[in-house]
Amino acid sequence: MNDPRMNEPPVNEHGSDGWSIVEQSVELARRGEEFALATVVWRQGPTSGQHGSRAIVTASGEIHGWIGGACAEPVLIREAQRALADREPRLLLLGTAEQFGHVPQGMTAVAVTCQSEGALQIYIEPVLATPHLVIVGRSPMAHTLSQLARELDWLVDLIDGPDFSATAVDARAVVVVATQGHGDEEVLEQALAGNPAYLGLVASRRRGEAVLGYLAERGLAPELLDKIRVPVGLDLGHTTHREVAVAVLAELVQLRAAGLFAVAQPADGESAASTPAHAIDPVCGMTVAADAAHRPFAYAGTTYYFCCAGCRAGFEKDPAAYLTEGAKC
Repeated sequence: MNDPRMNEPPVNEHGSDGWSIVEQSVELARRGEEFALATVVWRQGPTSGQHGSRAIVTASGEIHGWIGGACAEPVLIREAQRALADREPRLLLLGTAEQFGHVPQGMTAVAVTCQSEGALQIYIEPVLATPHLVIVGRSPMAHTLSQLARELDWLVDLIDGPDFSATAVDARAVVVVATQGHGDEEVLEQALAGNPAYLGLVASRRRGEAVLGYLAERGLAPELLDKIRVPVGLDLGHTTHREVAVAVLAELVQLRAAGLFAVAQPADGESAASTPAHAIDPVCGMTVAADAAHRPFAYAGTTYYFCCAGCRAGFEKDPAAYLTEGAKC
């Protein structure tokens, strides 16, 4: 993790300090993008990461900002993506195995064998996307739900039924139809065309069955009808319209915490373009990206990747020695 910039303040790729990463993270969250925010909370020199250095890691593995050199970044990307997947923060310790000693419960320790002997502790916090709630209707319940969701800093659009169209919806949208029987069927068809992350109808169970039956008669596919949740909201029994709004929002908060509104990750076979694969440098044991920038070398039918030219040169001279003995540079 040695770097000539080790005594400089943390910078991102635009040359501004770490606070701009916080500003950028706020903007990403408001745009509905999920990411992990990484902050260096402890360091032991020599290392280029500084106290308070920050970086953003996107779900696809892109990194913005600076937390350390080539040793730290591949491990950070991997652990940040794991944090996004399980939606839990983590404390990451990077250094040599000799520096670890007793690793507290809950901390992830990863040995890196760079030429420097520095160490870092990095706090990785997954930042969930700000939900985009689209409420269709003009009932008192719709207005109350709008007010409550804005108190949570959600992005909220309140649209009257006749003004609603599929253009108001995208794959990140959470749509609640509260038209109270005024054009429910037409609004639901429009909403389905936008393929929202969630679609719910405020109605009684009996009314909901009638609406779904009508849509089925119009030829909507069963898999589309299965996307409509009705009745929407937690079952709180007999409630007022304001309490219905609370029940609906409570269910949405619950589903968001469970990850239902997260942007879908690529399926197997599609992930290679968006999520970088990783490999272990057979010479020094460092985690590196398995790409052309990390000096690929094919040997005995397997491609190996390296953190630096020196590691690759050593491997080329005697591959069998490193593969059998696990030597370190």
